[in-house]
Amino acid sequence: MELFQMMGWAAMGTGFTFLMTALGAASVFLFRKQVSELAHRLSLGLAAGIMIAASVWSLLIPAMEAAEAAGTASWLPAAGGFLLGVLFLLLLDELLPHLHPGSKDPEGPKSGLSRASLLFLAVTLHNIPEGMSVGLLFVVAGQTGDPVALSAALALALGMGIQNVPEGASVALPLRQEGYTAKRAFVFGALSGLAEPVFGIGVVLVAAWITPFMPWLLAFSAGAMMYVVVEELIPEAHLGEHSNVGTLSVMAGFLIMMVLDCALG
Repeated sequence: MELFQMMGWAAMGTGFTFLMTALGAASVFLFRKQVSELAHRLSLGLAAGIMIAASVWSLLIPAMEAAEAAGTASWLPAAGGFLLGVLFLLLLDELLPHLHPGSKDPEGPKSGLSRASLLFLAVTLHNIPEGMSVGLLFVVAGQTGDPVALSAALALALGMGIQNVPEGASVALPLRQEGYTAKRAFVFGALSGLAEPVFGIGVVLVAAWITPFMPWLLAFSAGAMMYVVVEELIPEAHLGEHSNVGTLSVMAGFLIMMVLDCALG
């Protein structure tokens, strides 16, 4: 698969995930207030389950297989890349001011940024590893020419798109509630997903230079996504008196992504 073809696939895959973020943000034209706490926990749990399954089936396992094919111990790049991904997100959380959806107090260094900007930064940070993950799998598919690898990349793009719907809504709806016009809240929510095509296509552009480090990069993306899941999604999905709803939604998300990856990949 040539570079331009890989770029085309990555653009379509991450473009789809971006459009799904925009679809979630479009909820401001239907609801003025935030969705119910139950729906909020369900969507967060679903997103968490999808990201956990994607980290394992779509990223860590291919990282180990790529390392073995290169004659390297499979656990080394998987563990090392995973740790680097966690440290990368931890560092960004400490260095950049941001506000998680549903939170009242900003995190990171103090700044004079508006709540809209802080919400935008938080979701954008989390979309970076998602875009990288989709782009990396299209690079693997392009370099190997394996239709199974291409199917796996498409499955990951589909899974990331599904979990991006509540993500877009989680940015747009709070802004609408604070008095932003529906149009302006929608724009902020939609643009929070722009990092995915930017980093997904960016990975393809540097494919020739990153090939020797592919197992590390796949595991890096997995570690970054797992950090988001453990640090934010699962805790918020279990807020409230009854945690079973959040737990079952995590299981459902994992099952959906696992089936997508196994059926398509």
